[in-house]
Amino acid sequence: APGAEAGVRALIAADRSFDVPQFVDGAKSAYKMVLEAFWRGDREELAWLCDADVLTSFEEAIAARETDGHVLDNRLVRIEKAQIVEVSMRDRTAEVALRFEADIAAITRDKDGNVIAGSLTDAIGTKDIWTFTRDIRSADPNWKLSETDEA
Repeated sequence: APGAEAGVRALIAADRSFDVPQFVDGAKSAYKMVLEAFWRGDREELAWLCDADVLTSFEEAIAARETDGHVLDNRLVRIEKAQIVEVSMRDRTAEVALRFEADIAAITRDKDGNVIAGSLTDAIGTKDIWTFTRDIRSADPNWKLSETDEA
């Protein structure tokens, strides 16, 4: 996005290893991994991919689903678009927000496997803004998901 260019330049100046196409590819992989881990209820994988705040909200949603006896049988059909929309630097912390447009086939089943919501045949278009954060001086190259919003 045009508004993100100055932020991207500032980030590259602060972190020479930052590569936009590589970052966007990594963010797409993370988007898929986070969604699939959330749908499966895999708290351990989410803990590795998300910061504490996002993890807490995912865990609360998973717990509520488990209490209701619901199982998500969702599938990420395709990511139509992943675009950096905003970049900010705070001290050593870089935040990069991306807009994702994706098609998701979403099914909710009850504990007996009956479909109670959604459709296997119709994918729903979703638009989200996900923000990833990283301490650029850290030896750890991984970015953590720090915020999710509907676009």
